[in-house]
Amino acid sequence: MTLDSVKEKILSVILGHAVADAVGVPAEFKPRSHFNLNPVTDMTGYGTHNMPLGCYSDDTSMSIAALDVLKSGSTDYIAIMDNLVDWVYSDKYTATGVTFDVGGSCMSAISAYKYSDRKSAFGHAPISERSNGNGSLMRIHPFVLYYYFTSGELVPHISDIEKASMLTHPHPRSLVGCGIYAFVLWALLDRPERASVYRGLTMAREYYRDSEEYHTYRRLFEEIGDPERELPEVDAIESSGYVVHSLEAAIWCLLRAGGYRECVLSAVNLGEDTDTVAAIAGGLAGALFGLESIPDAWRAGLIGGEKIEAMCRDAAVIWCENRD
Repeated sequence: MTLDSVKEKILSVILGHAVADAVGVPAEFKPRSHFNLNPVTDMTGYGTHNMPLGCYSDDTSMSIAALDVLKSGSTDYIAIMDNLVDWVYSDKYTATGVTFDVGGSCMSAISAYKYSDRKSAFGHAPISERSNGNGSLMRIHPFVLYYYFTSGELVPHISDIEKASMLTHPHPRSLVGCGIYAFVLWALLDRPERASVYRGLTMAREYYRDSEEYHTYRRLFEEIGDPERELPEVDAIESSGYVVHSLEAAIWCLLRAGGYRECVLSAVNLGEDTDTVAAIAGGLAGALFGLESIPDAWRAGLIGGEKIEAMCRDAAVIWCENRD
């Protein structure tokens, strides 16, 4: 794989995620019934959080805070947590210089780490079953990209992907959700075609078959992820911030879309956690449909997009040099 092709793949996922996040920000928390009458058809501004057009949220801020460490060829979790502290408390890695909409579990973990001795990045996050929001799923893609471009195999690194989740979401349900996402993204990076989504889900199903959390993802594996079955109707898809719902909704949108734009708008118009479901779907859609599929106007409208692109290019160079 050439350096240019590596750069393009990284950009397609990172920008695919960030742009979709920005499309979803103004619509967040509104019910599906609102969008049935007033569908989102383009990138807009203001709305729920009163932020300008092209403003991304915590989904992208946390992702690039991790990427800023990973791009140097390191998985220094303490450095990543330090960056997350800088994000929450000093507004670093934000689009507009304002941190907003920090998830409860993420805030709890980051705050506990900030006031600890900072000798370990782990052990600060709530681990109850109720702490299974989508806060680690929405920031896991840079870790998957890192291992994809520095190593030839995913399975030996699933535990590393899960460890990255544990920074803010250590419950097994969140770990499995991030692992499933990793299998799907990895398959799409290998071969950008719709069949790869099913192939990734099949690999994840086999890997997690004996997990106690398998049952929570049964519908994703056995209904949404079965190419022989019709996809569920929209009324059967929930788009809340619960990690299982967010992953199901994102993959459902991806499988029924003919392109990046359609996938992202479909995710936003599901309502509720619009920015995160769109971001998760958008990163995968970037991998499936390619960098050129991201609308030029959306890419140009992304606040701070140039800095994010520069980070991606830096990552490509270092990761290619460090490949096993």
